[in-house]
Parts: sequence; structure tokens; C-alpha cells
Amino acid sequence: MSNIKEYNKKLKSLKNTQKITRTMKMVAASKLRRAQEAQGNAKLYARHLAGLTSRISATVHASLHPYFVARNRDRRILILVITSDRGLCGAFNHNANKRVLRWVEENQAQYESISLSFCGRRGYQFFKKRMAVHKYYDGIVADPGFEGAELIGADMESDFQSGRFDAIYTVYNQFLSPISQKTVFRKILPIDPHELVDEAVDHPAEYIFEPQAEELLRFLIPHYLYFEIYFSLLENAAGEHGARMSAMDNATKNASEMIERYTLLRNRARQAAITTELTEIVAGAEAIK
Repeated sequence: MSNIKEYNKKLKSLKNTQKITRTMKMVAASKLRRAQEAQGNAKLYARHLAGLTSRISATVHASLHPYFVARNRDRRILILVITSDRGLCGAFNHNANKRVLRWVEENQAQYESISLSFCGRRGYQFFKKRMAVHKYYDGIVADPGFEGAELIGADMESDFQSGRFDAIYTVYNQFLSPISQKTVFRKILPIDPHELVDEAVDHPAEYIFEPQAEELLRFLIPHYLYFEIYFSLLENAAGEHGARMSAMDNATKNASEMIERYTLLRNRARQAAITTELTEIVAGAEAIK
């Protein structure tokens, strides 16, 4: 049995840990509110942008833009894995990494090559010794901005247009609630116009384009791609803060339970020590008599 000094040392350590986890939970909650606000502002814009792109693309031939044209056979695949830079957020990063690893194991025989790009240190550290790393974008997921999404999107455009990759996928954790995130695996290049919005355009209107449709699509489609990446970064950031808040809340509760347990054990050890001392005193007094 541990002595009282050891119990006091454990209790002090647990109380310090509890303070840290409680503080980290409050910080994560504050960041989550800001991330949810940014996500909410972007969601309405994303819906209107997808609707506009869908309506215009439904009235023109897919060959007017190269991003609409699927390759005859996908041979070379690129997957953009979006995780977090920091840990202490439960299974948040683990779920995304395992989702990618499982997909690669199941589909590797179908493709000539599968390469990975990364936003977030946790995904990069997990895969850098397992698979070919195409690019690593550092310092983007902590504070997602549209500039970072443009950088990633421009690289994807270059790789897709040059034929280096036949299809590009992205993997991220979609925010559902502070205790629930869903790992999303989706193709972003080439773009399927029919998947841009939930409501199919059954009877597309005949538009008069100014400028011409081809020129309009040259501006609109890359912007849509950049915003898709940006929105994925926002979703992932909100999921990260929600997962960390939940993990720190659980850690705080666990620390409280352990403090109660070790306090009880320390009190028992103290009572046992007092009883032993009293017994020795009584025995000594009896011996003197």
C-alpha cells in the first residue's frame, strides 16, 4: 500500500492536470464558437455558388471546361488528407487516417499509383513513412483562410491539367456536433455537375451569356474548387475544436473521479497510520505497568 506522502504527490499531480484540462476545454469551446460562426457564414455562400455553377453547367456541354471531363480510366490518384496540427482531440485524427488507409488497401490494385497530400501535421506524421507524399501544406489548418485554399487548389489544377493525376479526392472530418464528427471521403476533380446541388436541374433554362459561357466557366469553376477546399478546412477546424472540447471534458471528469478515489485511499492510509500509532502507545504503556 502506498504511504500518505505518495498519495499526496499523486493528488497534487491530478489536480494540476485537472486545471489544465479544464482550461483547454474552455479554450476549445471559445475557438469552436468562432469556427461555427465562420462555417455558418460560408455554408450559405457555398449553397448559392453550387446552385449557380449547377444551373450554368446544365445549359452547356461538359467539354467546355476540362474539369468536367472525366478521364477514360483513372490510373493515378491524389488524396488530400485534412487533419489537425495538434493532438488531444480523441479519435478525431485517427478516424481520418484509418479511413484513408482502409480505402488505399481496398483499392490499391485498381490504380497505377496513389499519392497523398496533407493539410495538418497529424496526418503527415502518420503516413510519411507508409506512402508516397506528394505535398505537405504546413500552417493552414490552425486558422483556415481562403488564401490557403487557393494555394492548394492551384496546385491541384496544375497537377490535373498536366495529366499527373487523373482524379483527386479529399478526406476531412465534417462537423456535426461537439461530440460527433463524420469522416468524409469525396472526389473533387473531375467535377460532376449533377452532384453540385441536391435538386437536379431537370429543365435547364436557356441563358444568354455575357461574357461567353466558356469564359464565364473559366472564372467560376476554379472559384468553386477553391471554395470547396476552403469549406472542407472550415468543417475540419470546427470538428477539431469540438472533438478537443469533448476530449478535455472527459479528461476533466476522469481526473475528478481519480482525485476522489485517491483522496479516499489517502484517508484510509492516514487512519491506518493513526490506529497503528495508538496501538503502539497503548502497548508501550501496558509494558511499563
